[in-house]
Amino acid sequence: MIENFKASWWKFLGILMLLYVVAGGLLFEVPQLPVIRESIRNVYFHVGMWFSMMFITFAALVFSIRYLRYQRAEDDLRAVAAVKTGLVFGTLGLLTGMVWAKFTWGQFWVNDPKLNGAVVGMLIYLAYMVLRGSVEELEKRARLAAVYNVFAFVLFFVFIMILPRMAEASIHPGTDGNPALASGDLAPMMRKVFFPAMAAWFILAWWVFSLYYRLDRLRHQIAELTENY
Repeated sequence: MIENFKASWWKFLGILMLLYVVAGGLLFEVPQLPVIRESIRNVYFHVGMWFSMMFITFAALVFSIRYLRYQRAEDDLRAVAAVKTGLVFGTLGLLTGMVWAKFTWGQFWVNDPKLNGAVVGMLIYLAYMVLRGSVEELEKRARLAAVYNVFAFVLFFVFIMILPRMAEASIHPGTDGNPALASGDLAPMMRKVFFPAMAAWFILAWWVFSLYYRLDRLRHQIAELTENY
């Protein structure tokens, strides 16, 4: 029992932090700003989900580079697990963003460089999954996917960070920096929830990644046993 707790302490910490974030995000005082008003509470969820996607897709990049260097199947499995996790958090980020847009701009979607770039970034990673599904030979699939993943990460940040700033027409916060992290972007009263929220979403993303990895590794082992018999 104690051994299991020692190995999973970070999971319990993540659960406690998420409970705190949900409670604090819904109940703690927030500044009553024009237009956004109470919807500003979404910053604890929407921003954290997108930051978690960036964090986990960066991990996918590292695993893909490691695969190209060492040719280890475990790194390929970790890379695809990280991409799957990134797609989950990216989808949640899009959904929470759409809800926020409805309350702020009056509609779920607007023609904005930042929003459009986010969708293109998601499509880039969906294409990664399609690529994997279109190649049957394991080593060739892993090699092609690793190379594609390197370019996918670069393109993802081009579409969500660089192009929207070059357009200079985005109404989405963060054109001049990271949303909620730019100077004056976050009220002091919100920091006691915002920073724990970022840590909690990162922990949850890593937890989901570890579950995907264990599941994909199990499938890989079953496939190897099936081929041998």
